[in-house]
Amino acid sequence: MLLLDLTLPTAAENLALDEALLDSVDEQPAAPELLRLWECPQTAVVLGRSCRAAEEVDLAACEQADIPVLRRTSGGGTVLIGPGCLMFSLRLSYLARPHFRLLDQAHHEVLTTVAAAVNSVIPNGRIEPRGTSDLAIGETKVSGNSLRCKRNFLLYHGTLLYDFDLTLVQQLLHPPPRQPEYRHQRPHRDFVTNLSADPLQLRSALAHHWQATKPTSDWPQELTARLERQRYGRAEWNLER
Repeated sequence: MLLLDLTLPTAAENLALDEALLDSVDEQPAAPELLRLWECPQTAVVLGRSCRAAEEVDLAACEQADIPVLRRTSGGGTVLIGPGCLMFSLRLSYLARPHFRLLDQAHHEVLTTVAAAVNSVIPNGRIEPRGTSDLAIGETKVSGNSLRCKRNFLLYHGTLLYDFDLTLVQQLLHPPPRQPEYRHQRPHRDFVTNLSADPLQLRSALAHHWQATKPTSDWPQELTARLERQRYGRAEWNLER
């Protein structure tokens, strides 16, 4: 598997790159799988593809704090990203993993592998999958994940909170309309927490557990720039719902 350790200057560009990594190879079934690691330099709200911005986000608070509100092409709920939140993005091949066409199997295998990586570098490792696509310590969430499927590949990407300002979650996000059972209707401040983990160790563990042993500096720059212009840099896309 290829390893791309690359963070672009803005949240919009980083979301565009995730999409471009998928779209650029989907007509090439034998293209290599890839793990990208990144950490957004600015705080941003990221809506799932079908989320309603006004329902899930305090838009006035975001505007006052100059925090962008963006929309990704994958499903799942709304998350906050930024410094202290390690992001991973996996481009996974149906040719290599035909069982991933069953989404429950894709979720299970990705989440258990990421959990094993995290547990290898935290004290008394006890991260485990919860709900549809979360990772949690007991009843407390540390990672949210989502996926997007195309013909020959899928994109599976997620968050790992390790030193994030959790007060921002309570300040900027409304209680989500869809909640996993294990949340028990708790407010954000009681539901999310940071890992006790070193980010460099997390990066190394993820690369090791995914066997991402081939560093690359190659990425689809033109497609990323085009997607940023057409989607993530436009309010019409980000706030369409």
